[in-house]
Amino acid sequence: MTIPAAGVTEDQGFVVKLDEYSGPLDLLLTLIRDQEIDIADIPIAQIADQFMNAIESLGLNQAADYLEMAARLLRIKIQMLLPQPLDADAWEDPRAELVRHLLEYEQIREVVDWLVGRTRQWADRFPRGWQPEPTHAPPRPIALNLRQLMRAVEDVIAGLPDSALHRVVPRPLDVEGATTRIVALLAVKPRVQLRELFGERPSIADVISVLIAVLELARVGRLRLAQPEAFGPVGVERGPTDQAA
Repeated sequence: MTIPAAGVTEDQGFVVKLDEYSGPLDLLLTLIRDQEIDIADIPIAQIADQFMNAIESLGLNQAADYLEMAARLLRIKIQMLLPQPLDADAWEDPRAELVRHLLEYEQIREVVDWLVGRTRQWADRFPRGWQPEPTHAPPRPIALNLRQLMRAVEDVIAGLPDSALHRVVPRPLDVEGATTRIVALLAVKPRVQLRELFGERPSIADVISVLIAVLELARVGRLRLAQPEAFGPVGVERGPTDQAA
């Protein structure tokens, strides 16, 4: 049992907050469950004494609802001590009304516990704000006869683009000529841009020839390639080997 946060304020009066019990019926039902007592046959004297000790240890001596339940248990305890009448049918068990309230509260508590458990399961399974995607019904099948099917196939074939045949003509590379032009250009200018080596309106073969020639000349040290900044223009400089020659 935990000590409640209870106190007396001028505006709100005596306020009771418990972590384990939510009212006198809850406390009484907990005492009965802990001792595995049959609700229909409650030993009222034992339960009344335990209830009084519990509210005293929890500091609930000023809570009206707990004091009312304690007085009710004492009244039932006194009624149980009185001699029963000879006519058993005329005697009514003073515990009957209390048992009825306990059974009703127990059912409500079971429903609440079930709802809390379901809420936790749904919170773990579906995040807040989640909405399921709408289910789309499958398209309805279209009934076609043979003539309509053949017409649909003809329309598809008619919409296909015409096949075009391209003749591939091999273009030989001129690496030797590109090398001669690069050496001649660097003899006049010590530094040029790589784009200047391609010339005006170069073909794919011309570009590949120039690139191969540049890489080969750089390998033997006759020129150097430099790119001062990323994605900037590539510069071609006269190499030290070419200068010595």
